[in-house]
Amino acid sequence: MTTPAKLSLWSVVRHILLVAGAVVMLLPFVWMISTASKPPSEVFSSELHLIPHQFALWENLQTAFAKANLWRFLLNGVMVTVSIFVLQVLVALPAAYALAKLRFIGRNALFALVLFGILIPPQATAIPVFLLLHKLGVLDSYAALVLPFTISVFGIFLMRQFFRNVPDDLVDAARMDGISEFGIVWRVMLPAAIPAVTAFGIFSVVAHWNDYFWPLIVLNSEHLRTPPLAVAHFRNAEAGTNYGALMAAAMVIIAPLLVAFLLAQRRFVEGIALTGIK
Repeated sequence: MTTPAKLSLWSVVRHILLVAGAVVMLLPFVWMISTASKPPSEVFSSELHLIPHQFALWENLQTAFAKANLWRFLLNGVMVTVSIFVLQVLVALPAAYALAKLRFIGRNALFALVLFGILIPPQATAIPVFLLLHKLGVLDSYAALVLPFTISVFGIFLMRQFFRNVPDDLVDAARMDGISEFGIVWRVMLPAAIPAVTAFGIFSVVAHWNDYFWPLIVLNSEHLRTPPLAVAHFRNAEAGTNYGALMAAAMVIIAPLLVAFLLAQRRFVEGIALTGIK
């Protein structure tokens, strides 16, 4: 039988490990903010310190916004990630509902294909997708950034797991009221699946906001650049060794993701818990 002393000791050890893991995860962000707040003389100083002696965050932000059109790049990131997420939800919810609640021949085989699709990295299909977009004439456009990601097999899987926990009686009652299958998806299942949609939204937005590989391939125009591509260009063409301005630009790019996660944190945890993802 486990004694209270052993439980208390394990609780202390567990919290120490969690705190240590949190410090390791947060240290790069803390160092980024510290570097963004220092003037060049302190950035290249041999003395290692987190708190700057001379606070230069505002000057570095001014330099970053003056040398790079950060507002435009942030707008591009919002437009691309929101468009992808909306289209993914429009596809994932009906597909997940069909796999979870409808009975038809081949349902299990289709779900197996969904699971198989999760295993395929996007880099493996990059060349054929690029050639297809070239044939369609949509390279170097917002369409090239959005269209390849409108179907998310992970989103279908996540929603399907959530829908399996929705009582069949609720679906049957909606059918008895004369609601069509598509009506059930949008009027019954979607309101119930808000936590799962929010959790998927965090995954989708973070993945495509931080995507560097695909925009690098399909974009040539500067005004279409997404945030990661813009920061890389700013580093190569403008910032040089001005690491304070570079870290200030990176901080601006990361800030929307941090705010979005903090606002959706509760729904995110609920969505992960209710879908049974461990």
